[in-house]
Amino acid sequence: MKLSSDNTILVWLGPLPINATLAYTWLVMAVLVLTSFLVTRRLRDDPSISRWQNLLEILVDGLREQIRQTSCQDPGPYLPFVGTLFLFIALSNLLAIVPGYAPPTASLSTTAALALAVFAAVPFYGIAHRGLWAYLADYLQPTVFLLPLNILGELSRTLALAVRLYGNMMSGTIIGGILLGIVPLFFPIVLQFLGLITGLVQAYIFAVLAMVFIASAQAAQDEHNPTQRSGD
Repeated sequence: MKLSSDNTILVWLGPLPINATLAYTWLVMAVLVLTSFLVTRRLRDDPSISRWQNLLEILVDGLREQIRQTSCQDPGPYLPFVGTLFLFIALSNLLAIVPGYAPPTASLSTTAALALAVFAAVPFYGIAHRGLWAYLADYLQPTVFLLPLNILGELSRTLALAVRLYGNMMSGTIIGGILLGIVPLFFPIVLQFLGLITGLVQAYIFAVLAMVFIASAQAAQDEHNPTQRSGD
């Protein structure tokens, strides 16, 4: 049993190998782009909207409300990033019901890339919210001697985010393979159902944690700059 699809080479583009993880990642991206195009090309603002538009509005409203509750801020600036994280991870996991498909989130390379995106988003939103120098000064709090520890804390938080998603998805794959070999008739149906639920939960948790990291960085900066916070 293969623990990762990284070692499965599907095709070579010249000297560049295209493994299964990369191919399935492109597949998920293509499905998201195509679906969003088909759903949004005929948006309407009257009561007679399509079922797909109604589903889209429910999803967007739910994401906006969750971001608002998590950050206590206007969800507008964060919705594109956090929403994309949730949809990508959720679809990656839900497509596991397709025979022969391996979720990209079961690869450490994919989860590390997602965690690095969150790692980059934290200072991006922090600088946009407070300014460059105010954000960098936060790493010197409460004393300049804690600068290495503050940087290490950011790095370890990113690592934990990547390993957490990878570990949960990979453990489900391993357990599923073991149970499939023991009882091949009954457990596959149950595991598929539980896998769908677990995939959605993991997508939700990852997106929420990303928003928590972004919001907590901004909250810390506001605490260290109360006069500027009152003027925002």
